[in-house]
Amino acid sequence: MTRSDHTSDDRQVIETQIGRPLRADSTPVSRCHLGLPVVVRVPPFLDDGTPFPTVYWLTCPLAVGRIARLEGSGGIRRLEQKAEADAGFGLALAEAGAAYQAERDALVPPGASPAPSGGIGGTRAGIKCLHAHYAHTRAGGENPVGHLVQDWVEPLDCVVPCVVGGEMNPDWVPAP
Repeated sequence: MTRSDHTSDDRQVIETQIGRPLRADSTPVSRCHLGLPVVVRVPPFLDDGTPFPTVYWLTCPLAVGRIARLEGSGGIRRLEQKAEADAGFGLALAEAGAAYQAERDALVPPGASPAPSGGIGGTRAGIKCLHAHYAHTRAGGENPVGHLVQDWVEPLDCVVPCVVGGEMNPDWVPAP
């Protein structure tokens, strides 16, 4: 599949992965070994003008499911405790949030109001969403939470693609 083939199919694949229409043009910034989007970059304003604080959105259903299990088992609380107990980890987390916010804010036109705010996932402090931290890492961001989540979630080892012909692939079974 050529790069142009990816581009023509990406929107349909992403919409199938997330189970709803996109609310803004989103560009894949990370792909799995099968060539499908894993993370997309979302503009700071949705098509209807709504401010959107999340720059990187996780689309891969395998990663989404694995991270949901981490969150459901208290992963956010444990990582917040780590950030409080480990000054270096806490500082790196704060730096990741500031870098994320600066990256998004550079895309916001001067004087835009209301404008998106907050750091990773729109949070002002702490950890709101492991999916957002992982997406930031997959997009190339230095994020200590995202790196830990990446270690727990990967490899994204699907044998067949999750989406085929614009539909969820009935032969795709998420690995545990």
